[in-house]
Amino acid sequence: MAAATIDPATGCLVIDGEKVFPVGLSEAPSPVGTTPSGKNAWAEVAGAGVNFVRSGFREWTLQQIDAQIAAERGRMDAAASHGMYCWPRLGNTGNVPAPTPGAVSVAEQLLVRVANGLKAHPALGAYKGVDEPAWGRVAPDGLIRANARLKQVDPNHPVVITQAPLGSVADLVPYRSSFDITGADISPVAYPPGRHSDLPNRDISVVGDVTKKMVEAAGPKPIWMTLQIAWSGILPNQQNPGRVPRFPTLHEERFMAYQAIVNGARGLIFFGGQLTPVMRPRDAKSGWNWTFWELVLRPLVIEMTSPSVLPALIAPVTRVAVRASAADVELTARDTGDFLHVIAVRRSSTTSRVTFTGLPRKRDGTQLTA
Repeated sequence: MAAATIDPATGCLVIDGEKVFPVGLSEAPSPVGTTPSGKNAWAEVAGAGVNFVRSGFREWTLQQIDAQIAAERGRMDAAASHGMYCWPRLGNTGNVPAPTPGAVSVAEQLLVRVANGLKAHPALGAYKGVDEPAWGRVAPDGLIRANARLKQVDPNHPVVITQAPLGSVADLVPYRSSFDITGADISPVAYPPGRHSDLPNRDISVVGDVTKKMVEAAGPKPIWMTLQIAWSGILPNQQNPGRVPRFPTLHEERFMAYQAIVNGARGLIFFGGQLTPVMRPRDAKSGWNWTFWELVLRPLVIEMTSPSVLPALIAPVTRVAVRASAADVELTARDTGDFLHVIAVRRSSTTSRVTFTGLPRKRDGTQLTA
């Protein structure tokens, strides 16, 4: 069994004693799928650095629960063979109704069966709670009951609830007791730009604004952010059958990823690789957006999980007060013990020389500069 906890000093996920920065796919390609070159799909994404895949069922049923658990364990076996973890949906089991004397609800029965069936698998990383509950007007009470009951059965894996990029902090705070980790999905690249969020910022820097909102809503609990491959706002529909899909470029995706990290994200999930209506025919045939993977996501994942970057993503924020000379530069300083890493992003398109102050002195007493 892989026990997954949260490091209180950083908010990082810790699995079997090792800090992990989740880099996940939602949805991932099929575990038995192949890339256009014929390579196993999960071998490809795991080889680049992906370590989490969303899995599970939206609807668990008592009639099929044994077969569903067996199928999920099969996906977990495949994930483990590639060094990845699964993030299975609780789906309809994640909302437990108020108890009735002498009876156990179907949702609670299913929740217990799912947890007992999956909790010992070494590839279980975390559970995914009800999706976007505040926007979907799902009251927090049932989610809180589900989280409490799940902890009785499996206290060794956290529950992650992802909210929509909508609503106020006050709308989200009541959900704090329903999760161990939270976050939001945000897809700002569309026509027109920025319409996925209800915040006034329409630039891709809205990712940072949503991340900050989720940090405030979460209180002391950590944040994973879900970023865009594709989303429903770029899909053709009856009202706009000729809608042209728009995807983030590598430059845009890289900015969004690091801006989310700078503003507090301790994990990133990339959503929409499975949306076939916006794929090239070759990719649609395979069921996953390998073109986007090759052009954008693969190089970004390789960079983020490289030995030069990953240590900073799991390190604590330094107590050193590093500051940028430009007001539109956001940054975080992380201390790995061997290095002080400064991750900085600029919200605007301004070009100018930026200096950083507050950097510690070198061992010889001279001042570090950046």
